[in-house]
Amino acid sequence: MVDQFRGTLQAIVGGLMERLLQSGAERLVLEIAVLAVLMAVAIYVIDKVESKAVQQEPTASELISKFRESHSRGELSDAEFRTIKTNLAAQLQAELKDDGETG
Repeated sequence: MVDQFRGTLQAIVGGLMERLLQSGAERLVLEIAVLAVLMAVAIYVIDKVESKAVQQEPTASELISKFRESHSRGELSDAEFRTIKTNLAAQLQAELKDDGETG
């Protein structure tokens, strides 16, 4: 979808640039302003679309907290909770190491 939008935008910009080269000075200024606005809007839209496409997954510590709550409510057995903690332990250690290096 983003690639299709970029292709359409490039076609519009290409057409505008061609017309800009063939028009008078007053029209040239106006079309440059329109082009600048269109490009700003396009950059904004592309940024929003791409940022929504890359959703952040919950961290291991967030997952463990949620599973701990489920366990305390009785929704998970002790064995299920231990298995989940074991599976998330390596990921949690990596997160803690990354936080220590960057923080």
